[in-house]
Amino acid sequence: MKINLLYISVALAFFTLSCAEGNTQVSQKNASVIQKIDSVFLAGIPQNKLANPVLEEVSGLVVSHRYPNRLYVHTDSGGEAAVFVLDTLGNELGKLELSGLSNRDWEDIAVGPGPNGSSYIYVAEIGDNEARYDQIYLYRFAEPELLQAIPSAAIDRVSLQFPGGPKDAESFLVDPISGELYLVSKREAKNTLYRVPADGFEKGNALLEKLHSFDFTSSVAADVSRDGSQILIKNYLQVFYWTRQANQSLSEALQAPPQRLPYVPEPQGEAIGFNCKGDAYFTLSEKRNGIIPTLYRYPKK
Repeated sequence: MKINLLYISVALAFFTLSCAEGNTQVSQKNASVIQKIDSVFLAGIPQNKLANPVLEEVSGLVVSHRYPNRLYVHTDSGGEAAVFVLDTLGNELGKLELSGLSNRDWEDIAVGPGPNGSSYIYVAEIGDNEARYDQIYLYRFAEPELLQAIPSAAIDRVSLQFPGGPKDAESFLVDPISGELYLVSKREAKNTLYRVPADGFEKGNALLEKLHSFDFTSSVAADVSRDGSQILIKNYLQVFYWTRQANQSLSEALQAPPQRLPYVPEPQGEAIGFNCKGDAYFTLSEKRNGIIPTLYRYPKK
């Protein structure tokens, strides 16, 4: 997803100054929504640089539920129709080519329950810079053991529409407890949470259900911990964090004011994901201004 680099440069400069050493002072206006940086997680630790030019536009990241050392990533518009596999140190292991698909604008990826409770990989083709596509798509396929091409017959697809017309989105969530699927819009002053109807994949198309709005904008990535108890949404400058009670739905948990977690400013960070245990999260940026993408790991204390 292309953005205004001047805006990001100015914003990053402000963010870096205001967040140094994790002692951010927020305005009274925003204090009720954006809490001080939470000390449960440590600052980001660089794991590895992704020197492969094919991976210069990574826009989605998630850790496997079957193989804790696997990290799935993908590139965005115009990139390969493939899920690339890294280890948790950022080393390339291989890729899963998705036969019969093209990458119009893949923006996020998740792992969660699929048919019969099996572990599935979900790819969200939800990017729409100019809000001109009537249909966006989710794809899913069973998480494989071998790193090989996924045949088209093994890939399920649902076509989605936003109520009120096309919107841009880059953040996708799968609830590992209920199996519910959610999207977060990007470009409004207050981004909005949408839910995919439960029978969407069965029917093949669905109208998204509008839920509630957040007090932040420019959401670019999201993830839920494997046990469903923690939720992340990030924009270009901040990481927002929620904990979830046992009796709460994901959408109910997301109505609480978020905490704010440590974030190493990246040139264009559009990917975030918990590790398998939920005791750390990763971030990864696209390449901008000659800065090679670095995989960062943020562990809990």
